[in-house]
Amino acid sequence: MALSGLDIFKMLPKTNCKDCEFPTCLAFAMQLAAGKIELEKCPHVSEQAKEALAEASQPPILGVEIGTGEKKFKVGEETVMYRHDRTFVNPNAFAVAVNDNDESSKIEKTVKMVNDLKYDRVGQLLEINAVCLKNKSKNRDTFLAAAKKISELTAKPLILVSSDSETLKNAAALYKDKKPLIHAVDSSNIDVMLPVLKETDCPAAIRGKSFDDIAALSGKLRGEGIKKLVIDIGERNFKNDFFNQIILRRAAIDKKDRLFGYPTIVFPDEMTDNIPKEILIASIFVPKYGSIIVLSNAEPQNIFPLLVYRQNIYTDPRKPMAVEQKIYEIGGPDADSPVLITTNFSLTYFIISGEVESSKVPTWLLVMDVEGQSVLTAWAAGKFVPELIANYIKKSGIGEKVNKKEIIIPGYVAQLQGELEDELGGEWKVIVGPREAGEVPKFLKNYVSR
Repeated sequence: MALSGLDIFKMLPKTNCKDCEFPTCLAFAMQLAAGKIELEKCPHVSEQAKEALAEASQPPILGVEIGTGEKKFKVGEETVMYRHDRTFVNPNAFAVAVNDNDESSKIEKTVKMVNDLKYDRVGQLLEINAVCLKNKSKNRDTFLAAAKKISELTAKPLILVSSDSETLKNAAALYKDKKPLIHAVDSSNIDVMLPVLKETDCPAAIRGKSFDDIAALSGKLRGEGIKKLVIDIGERNFKNDFFNQIILRRAAIDKKDRLFGYPTIVFPDEMTDNIPKEILIASIFVPKYGSIIVLSNAEPQNIFPLLVYRQNIYTDPRKPMAVEQKIYEIGGPDADSPVLITTNFSLTYFIISGEVESSKVPTWLLVMDVEGQSVLTAWAAGKFVPELIANYIKKSGIGEKVNKKEIIIPGYVAQLQGELEDELGGEWKVIVGPREAGEVPKFLKNYVSR
């Protein structure tokens, strides 16, 4: 049973040292009991207390890693029902389904699409996370042969789905070093699969049609020390599965019920044969609360909107997305190329850099660290002002890269022109650029042709 804040407080050193960034040990204990912080935040807690508080210090939804190496991913570790309460932690994983009895060429094509589909957006790489192999043939050899083929074609983690426990046992033993997700353990095979999971340490999906089923399965596995679990509940019906996701999340976070405190897996690919409807269903499970979402195909026009949507949902609303402060070279600029300056808000940078690229004018783009704020917001906050801008320009080294010391500032802060020239000691001429990003290409072409 989860400990209360007062129970936890009794085990803390009670120094009120504020090293945990909370005003008192009691405040820290209350946040720990709510699952909103980690025990490691307190540097003075004793080893004895750490052991006693281990369960209470875990997030209400445990984290589970799938796969190994660079492409492994983690789901779970969530602490809130709603993103605006704090933030969501580990993004949903998207998996693409492959049937073991598909033609070899079809399997190869699908896996290649999964490998190749990548988008670099606002400094983050968006991609499909896993391949889900389904034992449609009901044949063990066919399934294992397909698993072997896929594991040779991709470094992405595997989700191995079969209703035959012997097939799952063989697959887990063969690929235990790759740590695939074994799907699924249910009431009919739990006694067979339990020693397999202990031996291989592979994460497993537990499947049941009711909350009682899930509680019984997770309780038995927890009792054996197996906690790398993912929940699959329902009958592939969108309305019921959507309801189940909310109830599971609420049970774990609001009720602190550890039997339901695991990531989940959903299968929109099995809820409809209509692709647009499947993508719509998948998009609903992104915020509500499918940890792993299995899709029927890897077509870019279907995947890209989901990847962007996931990225937007899983950004921390308390922290603006920012890019690195530095000089960006766009189009291979030289000593006679124009120089622009803007802030390090990711959206601002990627819009401006995109417009500069489309202009075909080689350009130096100075990006200044203003804690991820947009131009107007940073100016209003006193972070994108003449004195600070001038300091950055001088320290950036851009003066050593160009012959003509002219710098173009965003049109929305045109009022900074004169004061910025003064701060730069008259060494630079400050030119006011356009207010809208869409006007940048025309502005640059006119600038270099004058």
